[in-house]
Amino acid sequence: QVQLVESGGGLVQAGGSLRLSCEASGRTFSKYAMGWFRQPPGKEREFVAAINWNGGRTNYEDSVKGRFTISRDNAKNTVYLQMNSLRPEDTAVYYCAADLGGASGYWNDYDYWGQGTQVTVSS
Repeated sequence: QVQLVESGGGLVQAGGSLRLSCEASGRTFSKYAMGWFRQPPGKEREFVAAINWNGGRTNYEDSVKGRFTISRDNAKNTVYLQMNSLRPEDTAVYYCAADLGGASGYWNDYDYWGQGTQVTVSS
């Protein structure tokens, strides 16, 4: 069992930056690929970024490439999402998730989910 807790969300102006963190419980964090997903208001959950177990491979949704960076620190059981050049359309609840497979972009590949953190980007 893995428990995930996100933090770092908030209100920011367009063009600003935020860094989300997701801390995992348990000693097996390094076995999991980690992903970030988001759910904009009134829309389906969508993939944002993923990273494999050792950080050697990452995967990004096209609209965040060059603006967002996913990273992890296995010693701290934490995965991060650095978000720069934020846009109003990035407004969403952001979730982290854990997967024993690779850095998948499909939400149904993930076994464990956090409770989400709200990111609001004002224009």
